[in-house]
Amino acid sequence: MPIIINLDVMLAKRKMSLTELSDRVGITMSNLSILKTGKAKAVRLETLEAICRVLHCQPGDILEYKVDLSWS
Repeated sequence: MPIIINLDVMLAKRKMSLTELSDRVGITMSNLSILKTGKAKAVRLETLEAICRVLHCQPGDILEYKVDLSWS
């Protein structure tokens, strides 16, 4: 998938655990884990907003688009 989720990178930069993010954002650990591992099919904008608010970052710090030239 050409969309890469860099949630683990931002958590490391902020020295925050997934458990702490879950508590502060109000999203279950299982849902954050699905997002962190890149298995999520969609992300609600309000979820992205809450994560960015807690991590003090921009959506582009978490989401990255990589061109997959193999299928073009």
